[in-house]
Formats: sequence, structure tokens, C-alpha cells
Amino acid sequence: MRPLIGSFYVPGLGLVFGILSILVIGYLVSQQSVRKLLSFVELPFTNLPVVKSIYSSLKSFADYFSPAGKQGEQSVVILRMPGHAMEIVGLITRRSFADLPQGFLPGERVAVYLPMGYMIGGYTVFVPVDWVQPINMSVEEAMRSSLIAWMARPAASTGDSGSAARSA
Repeated sequence: MRPLIGSFYVPGLGLVFGILSILVIGYLVSQQSVRKLLSFVELPFTNLPVVKSIYSSLKSFADYFSPAGKQGEQSVVILRMPGHAMEIVGLITRRSFADLPQGFLPGERVAVYLPMGYMIGGYTVFVPVDWVQPINMSVEEAMRSSLIAWMARPAASTGDSGSAARSA
């Protein structure tokens, strides 16, 4: 930062500068003219054979979870297979299979993305509609909870229930 501000320094200035930089970059990227410019920058990534498949997959994944993405189609569900007591939290990512190749089982089915903990990744399974039940949870909350393997505890209510439990 010395080229920008010289010898002036206040503890925490780097953190403030970093946060401001992220906000300014986010604002600029949201502008239509900057997005057009960025499309020219990403052109080489979309034309190189191996890089193209990796880049387009990552971009599609990121676009899916962006505010302008397909979040209207997303819903958080509990996946329960008949005859099993196991429950898996997932996201419905597809309800129509008309544009997929032949070979999928017939019947009313949905694609459910099952995120894995501690990494970015997961599995997509195609299951009958009656195997899934929507739950009242946002996509962001479900992804955040899956990322940390559901170890976070709910926020404590307005009393200190921990001390009441210890004294009982």
C-alpha cells in the first residue's frame, strides 16, 4: 500500500482497504459495460479445449447460485428412500428431463444435488418425486450447513438456557 498512501499507516488500514476493494470490484462487475468488457477477457478461457470444459463448468456452477441465476427453480428438500430411515438434505436442480439423452428411467423424477461437507462438490441423483419433501430452509443456509457438516448449533434464545440446564 505504500505506493498509494506513502508512509501514512494506521493499524487496520490494510483490512479496510481490502474490504473497500472487494466492494468496489463487486459494484463494477455488476455494471453492464464492465460485464461486456469481461466477456472479452473470458474469451480465451472459452476457446481452449481442456480449459474450456473446466471453466464453463465452474462458471455454470457459480452462475447457478448467483442472484440472477436459477434460484427460483431451486428448493431445499429432504431425500428419503422408501424402506430406509436415512434422510439426506439436497437441492432440486432440475424438474424436466426432456432435453436429456435417452436412458433415464421413465416417470416423474427430479434431479437432486447432494452437497458434500468440507469441500465444494457433491452428487446429483435422479429420484422419483415422491422421495423428496421440501423443507423451509434457504439454499444459502443449506449450502453453508452442508459445508461445515451440519456442526453449527442454532443461535441461543434470549435467556441463558445453558446455565438453567447446568443447574438442573
